[in-house]
Amino acid sequence: MSVYETIEAFAASLAPMQAVAALDLGEKTVGVAVSDSYLSVASPLETIRRVKFTLDAARVLEIAQGRRLGGIILGLPFNMDGSEGPRCQSTRAFARNLSRLTDLPIGFWDERLSTVAAERALLEADTSRKRRKEVIDHVAAGYILQGALDRMAFIRRQLIRDQDKDEAGNE
Repeated sequence: MSVYETIEAFAASLAPMQAVAALDLGEKTVGVAVSDSYLSVASPLETIRRVKFTLDAARVLEIAQGRRLGGIILGLPFNMDGSEGPRCQSTRAFARNLSRLTDLPIGFWDERLSTVAAERALLEADTSRKRRKEVIDHVAAGYILQGALDRMAFIRRQLIRDQDKDEAGNE
């Protein structure tokens, strides 16, 4: 099973030059965003209407295969105090079940306030209420993914700095 608890472990499992997706799991929908192959920019992609796990997972895996993705990040909906509630348990169950259907690494990213940030951005863009309702989930997935991508970039920069220090010390 390739479900990683930390973004560091998830990042270490990725093959080079492969994009990743993020999922914002809601009760009725799954927001999907994808990255570029450099893992630098997140783009909202689509909202999947949830039916049942097998159909939802099939659509996620169809996207993953069609875009040759290297991994999937699930937004983990912690409570504001950092504790895990029923929605976290549901997300972890989705990850476990999805991992049985694919070899892709699956990771988690704290999604607290991603929907709030997405809503604010859509309001600032003067998006109509109807349109906001249509796109909010995959825009929120974009916020989740961008946060994870930014963290992974920071980790890569730290590794490079540490390697440079080691090489300078060995000269």
